[in-house]
Amino acid sequence: MREVNVRVITETVRDLSIRANVELGKDVLDCFEACSKTEASATGRAILAQFVENAKIAVTERMPLCQDTGFAVVFLDIGQEVRLVGGDVNEAVHEGVRQGYKEGYLRKSIVKDPLRRVNTGDNTPAVIHARIVPGDKIHITLAAKGGGSENMSGIAMLRPADGIEGVKKFVVERVDKAGPNPCPPTIVGVGIGGTFEIAALLSKKALLRPLGERHPDPFYAQLETDLLAEINRLGIGPMGLGGSTTSLDVHVEYFPCHIASLPVAVNIQCHSSRHLEAEI
Repeated sequence: MREVNVRVITETVRDLSIRANVELGKDVLDCFEACSKTEASATGRAILAQFVENAKIAVTERMPLCQDTGFAVVFLDIGQEVRLVGGDVNEAVHEGVRQGYKEGYLRKSIVKDPLRRVNTGDNTPAVIHARIVPGDKIHITLAAKGGGSENMSGIAMLRPADGIEGVKKFVVERVDKAGPNPCPPTIVGVGIGGTFEIAALLSKKALLRPLGERHPDPFYAQLETDLLAEINRLGIGPMGLGGSTTSLDVHVEYFPCHIASLPVAVNIQCHSSRHLEAEI
């Protein structure tokens, strides 16, 4: 049994909160570069170049990539051989977000109540998804999820008879309806199966996979490729100004489901895909 003080979790989440908001992943930057060579629109190519420049300025000046520094979504994989001491693990995560958003001068975007709309003032609480896994390590992934892209997400409880074509239709229509609102080119996370809430969680977790990395199951890998091609034929383009790069990638995750169900969720991520991970 390995003992871990929750203070270490606070420190790790604090650092991830700041870094995730200023350091764009190499996979995203590489995708910008690759898409700029194939983008049909001159305006689209110019926008992609600006994204690269924005990322360079952010990391050099230690400034946020976007003014919307997001809802802190934290995935905790806690090894079953870990004994947590020193306090409440959930509060440790919240405190890490609290410190990170203050020290990093990041925008505080969270309101206490969805209807009365009073800001919490420190970007807490975080959204925490925790699970127990084998081992004696704690794996932490923090995603800063902006409101503009989150608002464009959706879920459908399809009929099993709708099949793969029904899934494709829902996903492509969701991206089409989103149009320029999620600041394309987007990353599209798709969750298929499980229950209502599992499909939504799968779609969010799908966004954490590195761009260009296909699903290990060839069936779902092909579905990802097909969806990306269909989405990019929509012509929405970078920032919605037209072009052949509407999405950078599509990632699909699935889970077993009830014989009477076919849940499908789409979680859309803007081009500023901000997430980092650490192991303690």
